Amino acid sequence: MYEPIRTKSVHSTMAGTASDFPHRSREEELDIQLAGHLAALLAVTDELRALGPSADLDTAAERLAAQVARLRGGRTPLRAAPAAAGDPAALHRRAHALAGRALVVAASRADTAVAILSAERMDAHAAALSADPKELSTA
Repeated sequence: MYEPIRTKSVHSTMAGTASDFPHRSREEELDIQLAGHLAALLAVTDELRALGPSADLDTAAERLAAQVARLRGGRTPLRAAPAAAGDPAALHRRAHALAGRALVVAASRADTAVAILSAERMDAHAAALSADPKELSTA
């Protein structure tokens, strides 16, 4: 009643075949994602540092750069000299959001050092946002 299939199926499984591209583990993917979030947070931190001197931001930038380098296998993050920064409140909101994203990824991969650093940065940026607007440029 039915005619037998004479050709090979175009649908095949990948079982037992070598892939043409490298696969990364979940941990490697999370490392890449976390390094990206921290690098973005570092860029915003550098923009905030351009607004005025702050020992807290200097320390945070050093710690962020160290964590990005650790996650990237020792490669230090590329840091550009920030241009004249815009609205300090907007930068603090952006930094707070980036630190929150980094915290979520750090928690999912059980990276305590980055989770603590991210939480500290969230607190610092939240405090800067609740401060007097005149003080935002130095927070």
